[in-house]
Amino acid sequence: MSVAVRRAVLAAASTSAVVVMLLSFKPHHAAEMAGQPPAPTAPQPRSASSHPPGSSHPVSGTYTGAAVPTKYGTVQVTATVKNGRLTSVKALHTPSGDDHSRQLAASAVPQLTKEALGAHSAHIDAVSGASYTSQGYVQSLQSALDKAGI
Repeated sequence: MSVAVRRAVLAAASTSAVVVMLLSFKPHHAAEMAGQPPAPTAPQPRSASSHPPGSSHPVSGTYTGAAVPTKYGTVQVTATVKNGRLTSVKALHTPSGDDHSRQLAASAVPQLTKEALGAHSAHIDAVSGASYTSQGYVQSLQSALDKAGI
């Protein structure tokens, strides 16, 4: 094996390792780190069937997450919880400033919703090519789940 081939293999392996490490990095406060102030949220009323956090009764109801501004538009979701488990997520606002943003959101939101329902949480992976929409979706969903106390 020649020196050039060895170098090429080493460079490819190193690059792959760095890409994997970068993709696995998920900051918890990405909006604050990017210099954006966190979106203010008003308390949302709980439905009549919900229970306060910390009680022994399972939580049920529909909760609206924070409207999260992203580079390409606002993302906001509602989360429906039954007996303390996430059962439905509906996108209220997605980036729609241009055709490209609408197409990305139309593709990414169903994938994000499927993952969230499978995980019963906001701890999901971003959709490749729609990182801003994914970040906004996760933050809004987590905000809704926080309101639900789960």
